Amino acid sequence: MPRDSSASAAAPDPQAAARPRPSLLILIAVSAIGPLALNLFVPSMPGLQDSFGVPYATAQLTLTLYLIGLAAAQLFYGPVSDRFGRRPTLIAGMWLFCLGSVAAALAPTIELLIAARLAQAVGGAAGVVLARAIVRDLYGREQAASVIGYITMAWVVAPMIAPAIGGLLEQAFDWRAGFWLLTALGVATALACQVYLHETHHDARAGRGGWRGLLEGYAWLLRRPRFDAYALTTGFTSSVFFSFLAGAPYVMVEVLGRSPLEYGLWFILCSLGYMAGNGLAGRFSVRLGIERMIALGTLLALLGAAAALALYLAGMLAPWALFGPMMLVALGNGLAIPNGIAGAVSVNPQLAGTAAGLAGFLQLGLGAATSQSVGLLQSFEPHAVVYVMTAGALVAVLVHRGALHLWPDPAAELRPRAGPRTS
Repeated sequence: MPRDSSASAAAPDPQAAARPRPSLLILIAVSAIGPLALNLFVPSMPGLQDSFGVPYATAQLTLTLYLIGLAAAQLFYGPVSDRFGRRPTLIAGMWLFCLGSVAAALAPTIELLIAARLAQAVGGAAGVVLARAIVRDLYGREQAASVIGYITMAWVVAPMIAPAIGGLLEQAFDWRAGFWLLTALGVATALACQVYLHETHHDARAGRGGWRGLLEGYAWLLRRPRFDAYALTTGFTSSVFFSFLAGAPYVMVEVLGRSPLEYGLWFILCSLGYMAGNGLAGRFSVRLGIERMIALGTLLALLGAAAALALYLAGMLAPWALFGPMMLVALGNGLAIPNGIAGAVSVNPQLAGTAAGLAGFLQLGLGAATSQSVGLLQSFEPHAVVYVMTAGALVAVLVHRGALHLWPDPAAELRPRAGPRTS
């Protein structure tokens, strides 16, 4: 088990600078494939409801269970990669994503489609976790936040255009076409990993303790309130976005009578906001520190969500009244999320993979819970999405402010104490 060391939390392995670094293109590709599969399919959910003759809440499970799979699998990939290495774990996940994509494209029933989406999510989760862990293998805390910001700024271009592509494919063919596209992209990514990706966690096989040791790693992290604060702040900030993903297609297509393609085009505003936030995180995280960046990001997300709620209560029902405020939310997310993740994986670099997995699980688990709650509440209130968004953003601000009040100095909560040590 790792030592409790604030010094190690602030800097990477001193040998890391001498090691060859994987191409950023590889890290972008593996981290993008899971979110790409999520965003490409979102505009097809209303059409999926008609295709299988199921209620919208049932069609919503293709999104909710995808998020659950993406979240739960991160609990597995993180500690496994800490023990056996990033490269083999990542390659296995990429090939599972490909198999899930093929199964989804061929699914004859909604039940099999949901199962295929779950397999697709479990495979795609590998890239989400391990790209973050690989970055932390190579960089210190603030620098890791900067690099994560640049990576997400680059790969957000694909999710930015994904809803538009998904809407276009559905109109030209049907909802299955998107899964064939994801299959092709997944195969290309898996092959690139096998050929070009090298190992970055060089002490992976030195660990002892089996699965019990892996579980102890989770327990060690959960006993660190600072880790909990970073992970929960990131989770509730992300829940605002996932609430929007769950409710916006329904509002646009069913309430406002717009097409899936139009939803995809409006969604570009959200991606531009997120990309701008990532770029600012990459540029200023080292200079300003992750705490200030998280505080600013969560505040902007709250302002955007509250603006969407205020416009709805004022009777302004139009795409701009939904996507305009969401652009501000996305800007805040782009600032807060890379810094929150960097903080979480820096609590102890020896557990970078485990921390990335656990933080990702909490992030996407909260996203799944809020997205499904939006689907259920829309039966009673068509614009339930703006209420859930505002609540999530408010909790994110309160959690982070509470953490700063209790632990103004991150090292204070991490100073050595009695606890598990490396064997």
